[in-house]
Amino acid sequence: MDKSLLIEGLSDAVGFVGGALLGYWIGRLFSLDIFSQGYGNASMIGIVLVGLGGGVGLQLARRWRKRSSVKNKD
Repeated sequence: MDKSLLIEGLSDAVGFVGGALLGYWIGRLFSLDIFSQGYGNASMIGIVLVGLGGGVGLQLARRWRKRSSVKNKD
């Protein structure tokens, strides 16, 4: 297996999960429980925060990986 693909996959996973957890805890800070019964407004906003957090975390991981690969080539 190519080591760069392993690093890419792991960094994407860590970035996504870390961002999603951050979004979840920000939602909990504002009492937006994604696990509450039904799909009320608070639950939906919490779900959106988790999704946005995961996406932002993934993009940050990709930017970090790209920046570190450029530094390693110099």
